[in-house]
Amino acid sequence: MRAIVQEAYGSADVLHMAQIPKPKIAEDEVLVRVHAAGLDRGTWHVTTGLPYALRLAYGVRVPKNPVPGLDLAGTVTAVGAAVTRFATGDQVFGVGKGSFAEYATARENQLARKPANISFEQASVVPVSGCTALQAIRTAGPIAPGHKVLILGASGGVGSYAVQLSKAAGAVVTGVCSGMKMDLVRSLGAEHVIDYTRQDFADGTEHYDVILDIAGNPTLSRLRRALTTTGTAVITGGEEGGSWTGSLDRQFRALALSPFIRQRLTMVIGTESSADLEHLADLLEKGTIVPAIDRTYPLERVPDAMRYFDAGKARGKVVITI
Repeated sequence: MRAIVQEAYGSADVLHMAQIPKPKIAEDEVLVRVHAAGLDRGTWHVTTGLPYALRLAYGVRVPKNPVPGLDLAGTVTAVGAAVTRFATGDQVFGVGKGSFAEYATARENQLARKPANISFEQASVVPVSGCTALQAIRTAGPIAPGHKVLILGASGGVGSYAVQLSKAAGAVVTGVCSGMKMDLVRSLGAEHVIDYTRQDFADGTEHYDVILDIAGNPTLSRLRRALTTTGTAVITGGEEGGSWTGSLDRQFRALALSPFIRQRLTMVIGTESSADLEHLADLLEKGTIVPAIDRTYPLERVPDAMRYFDAGKARGKVVITI
C-alpha cells in the first residue's frame, strides 16, 4: 500500500511516500480502507518527537510505528476475531495506527459509525480534536445557560469544537485568536472575539465562569485574573514549556495550586473512546457541531500539510485525502 513514512523524528522533511505492506490486525482491531485522515497536534508531536517525554510511549530513538497519523475515516475491510460492533463494509471514523496510508488498523473501542450526512473528509477531522474538546467541557463542570466561557485558541482544531459545544450548552462564548481568524470564530457561534495581538483577555475588563485554555502559553496568574472568584480554568494541550515535558509542567503546577484557592484549576489530556465518538456522531447528525475545514491535501503532500500546520496558519482543521 502507499503510505507516508518516517524513519526518524524531525520536521516535515523526515516524511516521505513509500510502498509498504498492509498492516495486520489483532483480535480486537479492524482494518480500515482510509478515505481521509485528519492532521492534529498530536500527530505533529509524534512526528517531531517533542516533547521528549512522549518518546517513552512512541519509541525512544525512532518511532515504533513509521507511519504517522491518528484521525481517520473510511471503510472496514476486515475484522478481528473478537470484534463484535463492526463488519466488513461499515463506514467508520475514529483513531487508528498510522492513518496517513491507504490502510490502517484501529481498535474497536476507538471507532464509531460515520454519520450518513457528513463526508469522509468531515468525519476524519473530528476524533482527536472533538473528543478533547468534549472532555474539556465536561471537566469544566456543567456549563449552564448564561455562563461566560472564554476559549483560548478558539480557531484551532480543539477550539473550533469547544466553541460549538459551549454554545450548544447555552454559554456566552468569547473566543481568543489572531486577527486573521476572527471571522471563523464568529461563524462558529462566539458572541465575542478577542484578537490577542491587540487586547489582553486578562486586562480585568471581563471575568469568566470558565476558561478553556487550548493556546498553552498564559501564566497561571493571568488565567486567574480573568476568572471569577469561583471560576474554573481547564488547561489542555499547549506548545510552551521545555523540550522534555512541554506544557505539562504548567498543568501540573495548576493542579498543585488549585486546592489552596477558591478558583479551580485543572487539566485534560484528551483520549478517544467509542462512547465519546458516538456522542459526537449524534451531534454531527443533528448539525449541533460542524467540522471547520481549512485545507485539503492529497496523501503525497502530507509534508506540505505539516509545514502549513506547523506555521500556525490553519483556520480549523486540515484534511489528508487518500
